[in-house]
Amino acid sequence: MTVMYLLFGYSQLYAAEDYATTRREMVELIEEDARKTAGYIGKAAFDARVLEAMARVPRHLFVPERYRDEAYENTPLPIGHGQTISQPYIVALMTNLLDLLPHHRVLEIGTGSGYQAAILAELSARVYSIEIIEPLAKHASAVLKQQHYKNVQTRTGDGYFGWPEAAPFDAIVVTAAADHIPPPLVSQLKAGGRMVIPVGSRFMIQQLVLLKKDTEGKVSLRQILPVRFVPLTGDHRD
Repeated sequence: MTVMYLLFGYSQLYAAEDYATTRREMVELIEEDARKTAGYIGKAAFDARVLEAMARVPRHLFVPERYRDEAYENTPLPIGHGQTISQPYIVALMTNLLDLLPHHRVLEIGTGSGYQAAILAELSARVYSIEIIEPLAKHASAVLKQQHYKNVQTRTGDGYFGWPEAAPFDAIVVTAAADHIPPPLVSQLKAGGRMVIPVGSRFMIQQLVLLKKDTEGKVSLRQILPVRFVPLTGDHRD
């Protein structure tokens, strides 16, 4: 029994080391993509804190077990219910655009697997994340708790309307494409804050948009690059 226990312990250690290696390789792919898209994003490298977070968070634990061997490839993966976990480069890009500081409070619309929330939690004080698909919300909450992300609060609901009782937020990230920028989210963003959101319909070109609100509350928009996200769903009406 002792020998079996030791062997099990060693296998777990080797697995952890393998995943750490593949995470570092994933970060190298992200850095390469950042250089390739420098003309779109305006810089050839992401913030070191963002890359360090990507190198720490165990993405394989946020994907279905059958996809774990692919967890550190630079590609989106299915997570059920017609949803996906975003490509690591896109997660890093959206996070980088938020310019997060350790004291920031962040709102995420579209918890999905919980992976983006975990990255945000590594870089900020508090993360509030909303998911409209209840089974996904419950599973993501469980994984985040298992990974000891005590600074993440999740709920099931329509993210279009944000989280008014927790507002205002220093940053907001939307992980599903909307055909317009939801006014409730703009109103819940602090002066000086940033929002990153894909805008466009399922059947048209979507653009990743960076919204900034200045200290006087004036909003400016900048299109970053073309993207493809699942649509933002809910009971809201245009």
